[in-house]
Amino acid sequence: MQLAQLAHAGRAPALPLRFELAGEVLELQRLLRVLPDQRYVGLALWCGRPVLAKILVGGKAAQHFQRELQGARLLAEQGLHTPELLAQGWQAGEGGWLLFDYLEGAQSLWDAWRAVENQPLLNGAQQAVLGEALAVIAQMHARGLWQADLHLDNLLRHAGRVSVIDGGGVRVEVAGKPLSRARVLENLGMFFAQLPAEVQPFIEELLVHYLLVNGEHALPLEALLAEVDKVRRWRLRDYMKKIARDCSLFSARVGAFGLRVVRRECADDLASLLGQPDVLLAQGRALKLGGSATVALVRQAGRELVVKRYNVKNFGHWLTRFWRPSRAWHSWVEGNRLQLLGIATPQPLAVLERRWCWLRGRAYLITEYCGGQDIIARFQACQDGPPPETELLALDRLFAALLRERISHGDFKGSNLFWDERLGRWSLIDLDAMQQHRSARSFARAYARDRARFLRNWPADSQLFKLLNQRIPLTPAVGSAD
Repeated sequence: MQLAQLAHAGRAPALPLRFELAGEVLELQRLLRVLPDQRYVGLALWCGRPVLAKILVGGKAAQHFQRELQGARLLAEQGLHTPELLAQGWQAGEGGWLLFDYLEGAQSLWDAWRAVENQPLLNGAQQAVLGEALAVIAQMHARGLWQADLHLDNLLRHAGRVSVIDGGGVRVEVAGKPLSRARVLENLGMFFAQLPAEVQPFIEELLVHYLLVNGEHALPLEALLAEVDKVRRWRLRDYMKKIARDCSLFSARVGAFGLRVVRRECADDLASLLGQPDVLLAQGRALKLGGSATVALVRQAGRELVVKRYNVKNFGHWLTRFWRPSRAWHSWVEGNRLQLLGIATPQPLAVLERRWCWLRGRAYLITEYCGGQDIIARFQACQDGPPPETELLALDRLFAALLRERISHGDFKGSNLFWDERLGRWSLIDLDAMQQHRSARSFARAYARDRARFLRNWPADSQLFKLLNQRIPLTPAVGSAD
């Protein structure tokens, strides 16, 4: 294959792909990251050895190639641990390639974090992962470099040390001289904004790992927290735009006669379900048979999924629904919001809307199956005694997150809160009425309703009710200016 042909190969070209580059054959065997018609990154064979290949094609290939090459060279020249650049080249009119030493068995710090993120907050294992990341970031900053696309996936743990990858995101202020304080604060703000918001009270403590390596600047905590908040707001806005369009994370088709958005990683597995949801819904195990919604547990591609169909009961009901976003779409939006904010909910996988000339009809939401017990069943044996402390702490954590993010559920009955054994956390379901409030006053009212509805799950004279009433935070105070 010629490099120019790869620019038209789409998101999933047939593998393996063979290219003749500078007299040697490169065989691309497995794709790791794809930006269609622009960038293909994968495991390849070259001169009998495994390499990480970055192949750049399309209209902006020259610009991206130079940026990748410059970033890789900067990292090496400034003494940062980074995979060795073995070969690189450019073919005019076709594209460019960079071949790096493949770090067999390397683990990204993102995967390392995922393995410990549900452990007690900032325990030794979590401190170790974040400490490694901050030490490497400090090394970069001390040498005048920063990673414009800074995240834990760009840091690889291999052979007892951490390597920086993705030269395309590396920027330089003055090579070899410490980065300016403003740039340091901005870059650290990006790093901390990608961690769970619960980590924010520990940022000052975590900064010790950074300052032990690069103590060039005093880093005012207030200024850093302002950067964290700014980036966190931007990330949320950016992500909420992505869930409605075709991108690397989602496959989307939106038009006058239908809407279908599915997480790209599971689009193939869900193809038959998305093609005939009613058939598979009828074959599944019914969880709810209501007039406004039908819910069933469906097994698809070896995994258990929940399919929820939002019904149109009659013509009058349709008149109230056709002109506004469906409840399936609202649940899709809020489920993805919770996921980004680190609040547990079954992962939303796909959403469908039946449309006719943009007028909405039936809609479907497909999510992972949470399993486990709802909180009423879970606490059934605890009417006159305390539930396990780990489950109470998880409940404290959930309410703290809802308060922090100003999120109300809208129907906070016990059957909408499930214990996720794998995560050790309470997981929210049935997000049709969920809302993130801009106004402190409107949130306070909604939170008060949520809190009262939640406590009504138990008799007011029971010990469990009294315990939960003491632990669950009261409605937040609202000043006259809010």
